[in-house]
This record gives sequence, C-alpha cells and structure tokens, in this order.
Amino acid sequence: MNILYQDEAILVIDKPAGIAVLPDGWDADAPYVLKLLEQDFSKLWVVHRLDKITSGVMVLARTAQAHRALNIQFERHEVQKVYHALCNGLPAWDEHTARHKLRLNIGHNHRTVVDNGRGIPAETHFTVLKRFSQQVLLACAPATGRTHQIRIHASALGYPLLGDQLYGAPTTKLIARPALHAFSLTITHPVTNERLAFNAPYPPDFAGALTRLSP
Repeated sequence: MNILYQDEAILVIDKPAGIAVLPDGWDADAPYVLKLLEQDFSKLWVVHRLDKITSGVMVLARTAQAHRALNIQFERHEVQKVYHALCNGLPAWDEHTARHKLRLNIGHNHRTVVDNGRGIPAETHFTVLKRFSQQVLLACAPATGRTHQIRIHASALGYPLLGDQLYGAPTTKLIARPALHAFSLTITHPVTNERLAFNAPYPPDFAGALTRLSP
C-alpha cells in the first residue's frame, strides 16, 4: 500500500484497484484496506470509501477527534475530490454538469439507476482532459457522494467508462476494470487547519490503457 502522507492525525494512501476498503460481504476472508493498514498503523478510522474497483487517493483518520473533524468536512461538501475516467465516446461539450437523480442498490448486481422521480439528488461536474479517436479522458468532480455516482452519470450521458460493462460499456481488452482513478483529494487538516492537496499517480493498468489509445 503506497503511503502518500502520514502524521499523528491522518493517513493518506494510494489505494490499489481490486481491494475493498472494508470487509467484503461476499468473501469474508478476502484482505481489505483497513485490516492491512492497521497491522502497521494500529487503530484507524474510515472517513470515506472508494469502490473495490477504483484506485487512487483516500484519507483515513488516526484519532477519533480527527475522524469527527474530517466527517464534518465531507458532510458539508468542503472536501474537493477529482477522479479521472477513461470513457467511451466523444462528447460535444468540453465541460458538463450531470444532475440525474439516482436510486441505489437495485437488483442482484446492486446497480445504481437514474430515477428522476424517486431518486436522491446527485451532481457530477465533467471536464474533458484529452480526446482520442473513439474515447475521452475526463476529470470528474462529484459534488455528492452516491454509490457508483460517476459511473452511472457518465453512462447516462452516453459515455460509459471503459471496461464498465455493468453500466453499458462494450467489452475491451484495454483494461480489466472500470477505468476510474481517484486522482486528487483536497482537505483541511483536522488539527492544523492547513489546506492540503494530495495526488495519486495513475496505476499501471490505467496508464497502460491511456498509452494504447489512438490519438
């Protein structure tokens, strides 16, 4: 596990794809982020989660006080999160904000679906970073934190993530998971009140998919 930053209050990591943050209900014996980290750092508190398939930066608290302070920041939407996603298709826009309401955990696959009648509010701002012949690299800034929010919003706009067959993407050999990476996280330190920004480099599978795309 790559440690991006640590002090007495917080631990910031670069989570690899393929490992859950908390125990997996389908496989109780599978390793998970919290258990692996607590072997070296003792008691930790989970402030937010990344999906099992998602790589990138996340913060954990090392004290109960830091946990409370960070939770308040997340609840007040004072934390800035930016994900990078490789998506199928070429949008006509350079920037767009999706506001489809979402209904969570539907069916045996626990999908999120757009439901503007009964769904809960969700908002994601998309910015085009680079266009390829048939795909696009997007910066995705979620204003809310719904399950699979970026994945379903991108799909609802007609640009499902590369490798995300759950949300309508065609099969691909470019990457073996939905191409989503938590690229940056900006928080206020719970003790010093300093504004801190952390970035996680692309993992090999995401970087490899990028290099193989046609310009």
